[in-house]
Amino acid sequence: MKSFILEEGRVVQLEISDITEQEVDIIVNASNGYLRHGGGVAGALVRAGGKEIQFESDAYVRENGPLEIGEVAVTGAGSLHAKKIIHVFGPQYGELNLEEKLCSSFEHVLKRAAEMEAVTLATPAISTGIFGVPVSICANQFLKAVGDHFSKSGSSSLKLIKMCLLDKKAYDEFLSIALDYFSSVE
Repeated sequence: MKSFILEEGRVVQLEISDITEQEVDIIVNASNGYLRHGGGVAGALVRAGGKEIQFESDAYVRENGPLEIGEVAVTGAGSLHAKKIIHVFGPQYGELNLEEKLCSSFEHVLKRAAEMEAVTLATPAISTGIFGVPVSICANQFLKAVGDHFSKSGSSSLKLIKMCLLDKKAYDEFLSIALDYFSSVE
């Protein structure tokens, strides 16, 4: 695990961990547009947190329609150790303007979390699973979105943003890119 200390004591933390076990205000779910949580991070969250997450997601889609790429929806977190889940529909590899769409996805998550006055947030590497986005692209867009969020929203409630990675390979890739972005390492 590596922590990068930003201005005003904010922390970006990279770790190899199970996102379903995070004790944070917000857990981020990399979802599809219809919020059908069958596999990947989405499936793991429902298995760990309970079917009410899927029920709330289904109700959201019935009321609001499916998400567009980069859009977010909020549900309860069931029995997870979080207050809420922010579901985001990230882009698939090969789409036009992939980097812009992925950065926007992370920006929307951070903005919604701040609107909810969240202090702690855990996110997976959005779109790197079945959507096929290379980890390096995700890392760059995540770090850019975090930097942009704090430069635009100096009063953001967020103090700890955890990137939960599945394995050492993804962690090493994120860490290498993060070292180019941040200089204050714990």
